[in-house]
Amino acid sequence: MEMNVKPKVINQTAMLLIAAGLVVALPFQSVDAQTPQETNPHRVVYQGTEGPGLGKHIVLLAGDHEYRSEEILPALARSLASNLGFKTSVFFTLDAEGFIEPGSSNIAGLEALRSADLLILGLRFQDFPTGEMQHIIDFLDRGGPLLGLRTSTHAFNINEGPHRRYSWNYEGEEYKLGFGRQVLGETWAGHYGTNHEQSSLIEPIEQQAAHPILRGVRDMHVQSGGYKADPLPVSEVLALGRVLNGMEADAEPDPTKELLPVVWTRIHKGRDGILGRVFTTTHGASEDFLNPGFRRMLVNASLWALGMEDSITADLNVSLVGPYNPVAFSFGGYRRGVRPADLAGWDSPILSTEKPTGPVQ
Repeated sequence: MEMNVKPKVINQTAMLLIAAGLVVALPFQSVDAQTPQETNPHRVVYQGTEGPGLGKHIVLLAGDHEYRSEEILPALARSLASNLGFKTSVFFTLDAEGFIEPGSSNIAGLEALRSADLLILGLRFQDFPTGEMQHIIDFLDRGGPLLGLRTSTHAFNINEGPHRRYSWNYEGEEYKLGFGRQVLGETWAGHYGTNHEQSSLIEPIEQQAAHPILRGVRDMHVQSGGYKADPLPVSEVLALGRVLNGMEADAEPDPTKELLPVVWTRIHKGRDGILGRVFTTTHGASEDFLNPGFRRMLVNASLWALGMEDSITADLNVSLVGPYNPVAFSFGGYRRGVRPADLAGWDSPILSTEKPTGPVQ
């Protein structure tokens, strides 16, 4: 059974802010600040030299347990920097020895968000140090635009302290279900189908074909399984997910599964009423980034969130930069013994196939 999902808007103002081709850049401004030292062990920086992104800074946070954000986010960051000219800073959660540990809450240096024009999240159940979390909140309070991938709908699991309301399951009516629901439009609602056994087709809604985020996008098949989602009414659904009975693009659709929203946009309001653009997708495993259509959608979404939709063309260069070797997503299935510095430059592998996926010896 297919569900007839139509774009949802709250009012004319919101419609103008998220409708294709009807808006100008939002009034968000990054705060002038000295760039943090590039020697931060949590951080790798890619500096573009040519393209529409010159002068813009994108910060990406990699910290989920399963879907290999430590692979997809640096690959996206390289593409945005090398192909479009952005400066991109990727932050990773580390273990006590300075190696990447997906899902740990050990992160530092997020004061870089003071100079960020866009934030891209690949997080899951994080409880960052209070000072680091405050930098994220300050960015949101300034109306900062952001992209949320996959488990970022349940980015935070904070049981106590001043930032508890950002937790994925927060019950207070003033911020019901936390950051995921209130900012990205949905929190963790459960798997839809059998993850690791059923892949997905992402099918743009016909009425949204002209949206800048979908410009040039086609044939999106991804390895990550479906999530249940019913985005807040202040959202515009761009694409639906079709659950397949297999991991190949030509697998038969699961006849027991209806199509559910998997890509949407919305706006969030900062502390002083400044409005920021938000893009959310419930997909985003590192293997998904191998699909050219999905990759193009994420690049387009980055430009759209920045109010740069005039720079989106159907043939925009969204190619991978350097070796990209994503592993099959799984809990604990990450490559051990990798430091963020190992990913520096355009030609270093993401990640090295010489690094084991088992425990470091």
